Amino acid sequence: MNSLKMKRSVVAGLAVALCATGMLTSCSNTDGARSGKADSEAATTAPATPTDSAASGTATFILKRGRFSTDLHVPGELIAFQQVDLYAKVSSFVKKLYVDVGSEVREGQLLATMEAPELESQLASAQSKMKSQEAIYIASKSNYDRVVETSKTPGTISQNDIDQANARQKSDMAQWDAAKAAYNEVAATLKYLEIRAPFSGVISARNVNPGAYVGPSGKGSDLPMFTLQEQKHLRLVISVPEAYTGYLSEKDNVNFTVKALPTRVFTAQVRRLAGALDNHLRAERTEMDVYCNDKTLLPGMVAEVDLPLPDRDSSFVVPSSAIVDGTERLFVIRVTDDHRAEWIDVQTGRSQGGRTEVFGKGLKEGDRLVTAANEEIRDGAPVR
Repeated sequence: MNSLKMKRSVVAGLAVALCATGMLTSCSNTDGARSGKADSEAATTAPATPTDSAASGTATFILKRGRFSTDLHVPGELIAFQQVDLYAKVSSFVKKLYVDVGSEVREGQLLATMEAPELESQLASAQSKMKSQEAIYIASKSNYDRVVETSKTPGTISQNDIDQANARQKSDMAQWDAAKAAYNEVAATLKYLEIRAPFSGVISARNVNPGAYVGPSGKGSDLPMFTLQEQKHLRLVISVPEAYTGYLSEKDNVNFTVKALPTRVFTAQVRRLAGALDNHLRAERTEMDVYCNDKTLLPGMVAEVDLPLPDRDSSFVVPSSAIVDGTERLFVIRVTDDHRAEWIDVQTGRSQGGRTEVFGKGLKEGDRLVTAANEEIRDGAPVR
């Protein structure tokens, strides 16, 4: 009997425990559902936070003026300060050559002689005609002198005879002068049978041999007899782009190297500026004088020229990352006093070492600009 009562008590206790557990589970699920529903309602009704164009803590810098000096590397060419192609003045045959390729010559030195037999015949003919006219003039002048002397006796010679004798001797004198001019012309032509150096230099090309037929360009010779260059005095020629023409002036010193001597730096001085832009390259021709007595530098060499471009005036210099090269405009981003982004249109100048010159009407010293600008920072957007 007692055992049965104990069993009933145990069963009743288990039943109560199970009911309590179910009630707790039901309460827990109900609270969870209410909590989830509340969270869902809160997520649906909460307002969206505005998204700024710039991330928080945008890096900026203060715009200042400064002098910006850079170097411009451009190719150049060394050419002879003077160079001339020598042709024969008259059609003739080469008689003798006195120089060859590489010969150093002085101004006025004889380079070659030619021969033209027909010119010698023309000279002899002109000389004979000149002497003949001289004799005729002497005779007519003597006749005029006698007529004048005789006319001193009254009634012997008429004035008409005197005038005719005077006119004849003047005509003969003019004929004699013409004969002398013709002779001098042929004699001067014969001097062209000698080729002489117009200036001191080096023979860089020779295109004839003794016995060759030569003459003016296109009338006997397609190539010049000689090419003469002044090699101790050279020109260094470069083309300076339009954007950099304002930075060079006469007497500026520049450094350059050549491929033949890559470790050696040469110096030249700006001497001549074209003052105009080439129609094809849109660049200004600039020449520098180079003196070289040891023939280390030769005409035709290609040089790498280092042009210093010092800034004449102070300008705004910004990090290159502060410039946005957009599809429609080039600008920097200024941060206004109310922490808003403002796009300022600019033009760029020189760049070097991550820095760039900028020019813009809306810029002023002390402006705060964004260091790493991009188009995602919209114009007017807040900047923190």
